[in-house]
Amino acid sequence: MTDFDPAQADLSLASLFAGWALADELQRRLAADGFADARFADGVVFQHLIGGPLTIGALAERLGVTQQAASKSVADLEKRGYLSRAADPADARARLVVLTARGEAVIAAARRLRGEVDAELREALGADRIEAARTLLVDTLHHLGVTPTLRERRVSPPR
Repeated sequence: MTDFDPAQADLSLASLFAGWALADELQRRLAADGFADARFADGVVFQHLIGGPLTIGALAERLGVTQQAASKSVADLEKRGYLSRAADPADARARLVVLTARGEAVIAAARRLRGEVDAELREALGADRIEAARTLLVDTLHHLGVTPTLRERRVSPPR
């Protein structure tokens, strides 16, 4: 087996590994902030509920999964206190999935912590370099045509 030199990584691998390292750092800081049970994948569900409650069916459609899979994710997030279900005032048969105060708190904490990491990187590596890297990655997203998906908060892991 030969060692992998990160300096030889192409843009795809360098950005992937940097993203993973940043995600790991965020998870470590969330744990220190009292959200040790928060998982990176929880954000895939949270992004759809930031705009307001959804039915399981609507959530499943947005996630691109079955209602059974969405229900399983919601049940897990309910157990951990991040989501709850409430009656839908527009349809007595339906239940809405709602962010709880804890769900909103973990989202706020993640946003704050991402800002802290960004500020630390700007201090350590230089604001111009971090901004250039950020701009390059955003331009890459535009070039690859995924910007509309991001704007609509329909981010999903690669297949």
